[in-house]
Amino acid sequence: MSEPASTPLFGTDGIRGIVGELYTPQFASDIGSAFATFLSGSGQVLIGRDFRFTSPGISRILAGTLQMHGFDPIDLGPMPTPCLQFNVRALGARAGLMVTASHNPVEFNGIKFCSETGLEFPPEAEHEIERHYRARSFAPVVWNRTGTPRRDEMGLDRYVRSILSHVDRSAIARAGARVVLDCGNGTSAVSSPPLFRTLGAKLVTLNANPDGAFPGRPSEPSDENLPDLKRTVVQTGSSVGVAHDGDSDRIAFVDEKGVYVPGEVSLALFARYVIAREPGATIVTSVTSSSCIADVVAADGGRLVVTRSGSLPVAVGVEQEKGAFGGEENGHYYWPAHQNAPDGPMSSAVMLELLARSDRPLSEHVAELPKYTVVKTKFATPQELKQVVVDAARREFAASAERIVTLDGVKAFFPEGWILVRPSGTEPLVRVFAESRTAEVAQRLADRGVSVVRSVVESSSPGAGVVARG
Repeated sequence: MSEPASTPLFGTDGIRGIVGELYTPQFASDIGSAFATFLSGSGQVLIGRDFRFTSPGISRILAGTLQMHGFDPIDLGPMPTPCLQFNVRALGARAGLMVTASHNPVEFNGIKFCSETGLEFPPEAEHEIERHYRARSFAPVVWNRTGTPRRDEMGLDRYVRSILSHVDRSAIARAGARVVLDCGNGTSAVSSPPLFRTLGAKLVTLNANPDGAFPGRPSEPSDENLPDLKRTVVQTGSSVGVAHDGDSDRIAFVDEKGVYVPGEVSLALFARYVIAREPGATIVTSVTSSSCIADVVAADGGRLVVTRSGSLPVAVGVEQEKGAFGGEENGHYYWPAHQNAPDGPMSSAVMLELLARSDRPLSEHVAELPKYTVVKTKFATPQELKQVVVDAARREFAASAERIVTLDGVKAFFPEGWILVRPSGTEPLVRVFAESRTAEVAQRLADRGVSVVRSVVESSSPGAGVVARG
């Protein structure tokens, strides 16, 4: 079964879909031809992958297709997405393709497209690739103009060396912190254990065997998915717990007491740390972020820039505004001195540096931050109803909100907090975020946002409902 013609292929970050429905051998080949046609000419295209069962097959199809179109496909093997992005710039490649569905469930796979800058391609480029795919307007294949495939075994080493060069290795080594690393059976299993050991951490690993079925836990490193990490941190007397998603662009932390640190809190901690080292620094974040980050940046004398959600808008904001750091509440953190892309392993090294230099436990750092409660809910929503939901939310909130931001979905600010209604770019969902100083008010605001979504969806799709919180 192929995708409906009205459904855009590209979401927030590449093309993701269910294997056997969207992702078939023919689809992978056609996308490879569309991409080669868009790139035009020749040159190196790097290909990395995660450990999902179908990732090697999709990678080989893409490599063969690109070779026949005259490009030199370079197989980097299994690695984190940020490792592929780093290598694209380091090697001066034309582009990179990462075969991964990131934090999505096991039945999904996907392709992330990386330009020569190491960033995602802009929307207009994605539209052009999709246009070639839908029209089957592929560049001709000429028998004597094929490319040359090869493997590159040094990609991980280049990447880890860069991380090591951008943190205070001596301070981290002196601290000798005990760290519990939950690789989630994903790509951090090949990058993060050697990184932590080189940094001098005393390492305990969980789910460090790569496995595309994610048997240890679901791929997304959310609070409810990390009971083993929280328990192990306490049992081993560790300073911090670290968890990655399937392709390691996301990261989550657990403090020394076994308490999950929400992504918006880690974001504020990193922002404070960066501003302390670079007074007046510009911090870039997305519209989904908590008021905590705005409070921290203002109090510490930094400058805050807010963008649409998604990796590319934040990365472009960091680049254009000369940001020292960027991040989103979902565990994406950007360190432009290393590379301007969400980088879980780099973020883990900076967290070790932060703790080593302060010589204080993570829980104390968290306790110093402004306190907010954020409630997050996902509501199943057909693609064709997403904009209808956004329009309905804007009308609903207009009369009572102090201000409304339509940068990405609808974010309505009230005296007691805010509500964000935003369509997912990767799944048939609408996400509702709400924030207030108290859990009770935050939940009430979230319920108000959900009621708007429910009224639209259930009027068109009886029986639809909330998928999950978090």
